[in-house]
Amino acid sequence: MKTKTFILFFMAAILTSPAQEINSKADKYFYAYAFKEAIAEYKKDMGKGKLISNHQFLNLADSYFRTGDFKSASKIYLDINSKDTIMNDHRLNKMLQSLSKTYEIERVKAFFRKKSITLSNELTENAEFNFELLGADSKNAQKFEIYNIDANSAQSDFAPSFYKGKLLFSSGRTLKSKKMYGPSGESYLDIYLAKIGSGGDVLNPNAFSGTPDSKYHKSTPYYSEELDKIFYVLSNTENDQLAFDENGKNSLAIGIVYDNGFFRFLLKDLSTSFYYPFYDEATDKLYFAANFKDGYGGTDIYYVTTNNGQIMSQAVNLGPGINSPGNEIAPYVLDGNLYFSSDVFYGLGGMDIYKTTIRQGGGFSIPINLGPGINSTSDDFGFIIKSNEQGGFSGYFSSNREGGKGNDDIYGFKTNESLGPKTFTLRGTVIKPEYQQGIAGATIKLLDESGNTIKKTVTKGNGKYQLEIPWRDKLIVEITKDGHSSYNRSYTSEEMENAQRLALDVEMVSIGNVVIEREGKQVLNIPDFFFARGKTNITPEIALELDKVVDVFQKFPQLQIQIESHTDSRGSNRTNMSLSQKRADAIKGYLLQNGVASSGITSSIGYGEKRILNSCTNGVYCLDFLHNQNLRTLFVVTNYDQLE
Repeated sequence: MKTKTFILFFMAAILTSPAQEINSKADKYFYAYAFKEAIAEYKKDMGKGKLISNHQFLNLADSYFRTGDFKSASKIYLDINSKDTIMNDHRLNKMLQSLSKTYEIERVKAFFRKKSITLSNELTENAEFNFELLGADSKNAQKFEIYNIDANSAQSDFAPSFYKGKLLFSSGRTLKSKKMYGPSGESYLDIYLAKIGSGGDVLNPNAFSGTPDSKYHKSTPYYSEELDKIFYVLSNTENDQLAFDENGKNSLAIGIVYDNGFFRFLLKDLSTSFYYPFYDEATDKLYFAANFKDGYGGTDIYYVTTNNGQIMSQAVNLGPGINSPGNEIAPYVLDGNLYFSSDVFYGLGGMDIYKTTIRQGGGFSIPINLGPGINSTSDDFGFIIKSNEQGGFSGYFSSNREGGKGNDDIYGFKTNESLGPKTFTLRGTVIKPEYQQGIAGATIKLLDESGNTIKKTVTKGNGKYQLEIPWRDKLIVEITKDGHSSYNRSYTSEEMENAQRLALDVEMVSIGNVVIEREGKQVLNIPDFFFARGKTNITPEIALELDKVVDVFQKFPQLQIQIESHTDSRGSNRTNMSLSQKRADAIKGYLLQNGVASSGITSSIGYGEKRILNSCTNGVYCLDFLHNQNLRTLFVVTNYDQLE
């Protein structure tokens, strides 16, 4: 089994630094990252009957985890978790990772769902989302051309970066100017430069001379073409010797090299390590990973705003939607998408590569695992990408998957598809039409073809909403709020493609906007219309008004009405009763033919001249306009109280 990636040796100290209490020789090995030796000593202590604390048991579990013995690691994690509360979320992530590494993914899901009530909403949503994505039919997996580059060595090679048509990368291969780094058994890291061939292969690597010499770590470079400067990680030193904090910890800093060779530190803290700088020219932000104490797990991704690379703000954590109880590293931005690597438990392996869209106005979409091909059951990280002239993408990433030349190798990739499994995002605003103001508390649901809820959310105070789900070829969008009109529409695959390009803004009217009180009843607010004298046919003018009733039913599918038709007193009582009934039935027939459900019309009644509104009764002379006051149709809302 291959060892863990080189960069993770640094991360091993995040939650287990030398500042913690050392009670045994095993502890000393553990805090020195000598995990194989620590395992042997912990086992010796147990064999001699020495008491080992739960903290030491967890150190042993971490040691098994770091050396790839996931079965032994998961056994200890599970045992400690069942009887103690000292396990933090970072170790919980390791426990779930260990279980997934031993192919107990269903057990991982079951355990996660049991614990989800205590975890953040973002972590729960991200996990469920990616469980579904990665559980989809493998025939839909994205097609990549992946190749191991020629420049790899028998040591660790990782963290590629584009540089003036060539490639920079980090390597642990032996250099005379470098000392040996004990935990890895390789040389302290250095930066190399290699040629990129016409087919994308990387050739002829040589030590890069564009950064100051150091006997210690220099790694994870990023070249900004706009600034013509190189950002990179290096060991903290003083007088050419490693510098330690008060607890004896040496950490990594981020420095910058100008085009004239001038160097200065950008981010330096003897108690905090910084990894993987990335400068985004479009936003003037410097992204990086760091193990600040206030993070969500191991290493988190942060950014600082800059002025042409000069730091102008405090570090900003990207938040729980991106950062997890695991380790997040290697940010890279292209075309509004952030790519990064994480060893969160719901991935395919140790570290996997994820993609998220940076939303306008702030925030991110749910990070999606790029899936098999790019990701494997091993560690995959340090992803860089560029678009090509044919509309596809190419780039490089690092992995310690089987079949490589060293502990970590750099792989090239090409694809003609957009990266990542296909997803569907619906966003928009629910609005009051009369004021164009947002409506809070409206429920938005995405339903499958059978009407089962896939996902739902509630609009915020400004009426805005956003939902993301793994792709389906068909779905139903339903938007509701008590006392308001509703929206319900089925979408085909093509319509879904169009829907997620633009915001879906929906106007919702309250029931009070379409109902008025008339004659002591709650009726639809429809203008009066008139049949020709003695006629019952629906004219185009009448149809225009009845279409407004149809529209109300479309907005309020639960609406129920009683149709009431009234005549004036001209003509006999019997004739008027028959005439009004035929008119009521004609109106009902029109509404049913135009989509109103039969359950929405409780009855259609002709009252003839029984309910005259004025003094124009039989035998009384009245002007036409007074008789016309009695010619009317009412749409009485019979379930108004239920709709409020």
